[in-house]
Amino acid sequence: MTESWANPPAEPGPALGTGQGLGADLHLELRGSGLRAGIMDALREAVRTGRLAPGTRLPSSRTLAADLGISRNTVADAYAELVAEGWLTARQGSGTRVARRAAPRRPAAAAPRTRPARVGAAYSLLPGSPDLGAFPRGQWLTAARRALTAAPNEAFGYGDAYGRIELRTVLADYLARARGVYAGPERIVICAGFVHGLTLLGTVLRARRVRSVAVESYGLDQHRNLLTEAGMRTPALPLDERGTRTEGLADARDVGAVLMTPAHQFPTGVALHPDRRAAAVDWARGTDGLILEDDYDGEFRYDRQPVGALQGLDPERVVYLGTASKSLAPGLRLGWMVLPEELVGEVAETKGEADRASSVLDQLTLAQFIASGAYDRHVRSMRLRYRRRRDQLVAALAERAPGIRVTGIAAGLHAVVELPPGTERPVIEAAAWQGLGLEGLARFRHPSAPSGRDALVVGYATPTDSAWAGALDALCRVLP
Repeated sequence: MTESWANPPAEPGPALGTGQGLGADLHLELRGSGLRAGIMDALREAVRTGRLAPGTRLPSSRTLAADLGISRNTVADAYAELVAEGWLTARQGSGTRVARRAAPRRPAAAAPRTRPARVGAAYSLLPGSPDLGAFPRGQWLTAARRALTAAPNEAFGYGDAYGRIELRTVLADYLARARGVYAGPERIVICAGFVHGLTLLGTVLRARRVRSVAVESYGLDQHRNLLTEAGMRTPALPLDERGTRTEGLADARDVGAVLMTPAHQFPTGVALHPDRRAAAVDWARGTDGLILEDDYDGEFRYDRQPVGALQGLDPERVVYLGTASKSLAPGLRLGWMVLPEELVGEVAETKGEADRASSVLDQLTLAQFIASGAYDRHVRSMRLRYRRRRDQLVAALAERAPGIRVTGIAAGLHAVVELPPGTERPVIEAAAWQGLGLEGLARFRHPSAPSGRDALVVGYATPTDSAWAGALDALCRVLP
């Protein structure tokens, strides 16, 4: 607080916000030649700039006076004059509030000149997100209450870089049972999602003098960029109908690791063939290399048993990365790495002594959510829900666009909709004009990979139930 008084109090009062009274804290910068004028000027400025929104309840005159260390009458007089000017309102039983004045006009942002104005996206079929409206709020709240009740006092400290032992313990059991992962709690480090985990691994790999990390020729550029920013090259491995061509690793130069989505390649949707799984593990064993396995939606397999994690073939050569982003919601910022024994300490040290990434309460809640069986029930429920969405997508396209082929549908939350050559960009632009968000397959192609087929990557999990029919109808309208 900035104070300048003509006649300052004998003993300066505490800074505002110390909470001496029982009302809300209020930060004001007081300037001027007197107490009453300083309060009035500061309140006018806070209202004028919008920092105090219309309807905001101010502290009582007694509370504000106690916080300032001045006379209550001074504050009351300032409030009364601002009420008379129309800045504040005061009603019996409602206290003193900011008047509901018209908001000050702000200059409109200039429209971008490089692209025409378009209708806002009424529907989204973008991949990468679950149905956020299906988040199990009630069950999560129950788990949070139980976790909060049972949490020891020390749980609310800074924590360690490994993450809460309660979560690591239940994750070890769940991943072994559901994904075929060889995982003890001591091998698991909690992180704030896949990007955070990959960032930590990039730092560790660079410290180990890894020069290149091979990636799949289709994938997220954000992941490639993280590795590039860590100082490593990202050569691309080609893809075909059997998944990533891992036999090419044998001829790769300076590659110390490979980033893969073996259970359900993103975005093409292909599961890695067993022979190529074996080839990747053989390469890692023979070169002392590492496989970074992104199991981003491994629980959602529809036509047969889920493909087990690659990590189970060799836990000392594969880093398994999973998150709650697709199974629950990305906003939880909860992920986990199951690490080879020799990497655990390096990753934890890179993360730091204190766990500053994921909320302790969220970790404890997820642990309770899994241990109670609620997580399994939710995944099974969503598996049925997403399978119905997938079937409805396939049926709608078969009826309204019979020449269009749909692939990559055995698992996951998206499908690949094949298009005639040269039509991918026009279809996406037509969809945008109609308020439909779509991504093309080309969006995910590695810069060094040759141009491939035209296709859409359709995220059928994203729309809410109420928006699903409209999104599906909009998609069918824009297809050639």
